Amino acid sequence: MRSVSAVLACGFIMLTSAASADSRVFIIANQADAYGVDQCLAKGDKCGAHAARFYCQSRDFAGATSYRRVDPEEITGTVPKGENCNHAGCTEYVAITCQR
Repeated sequence: MRSVSAVLACGFIMLTSAASADSRVFIIANQADAYGVDQCLAKGDKCGAHAARFYCQSRDFAGATSYRRVDPEEITGTVPKGENCNHAGCTEYVAITCQR
């Protein structure tokens, strides 16, 4: 009986490890809109959950596990300094973690 329990426990651990490994973080430019969705995403507020979920689903993921504002300094080598600002202001970036 103990060996069956041990095998089931190992199988469960392997399944949960595989499931948690199937996620991806997307860094996107947070575009200002008239509805405030950009601020919901950037602040991690509950009102951004639908936008994050739909973003993930549009990329064949089941949903979003988290979303938050990202400082350009956190993004390695992809955001040229000083080039992310224009007459409308500076671009903010959001990290959305998608899960399968």
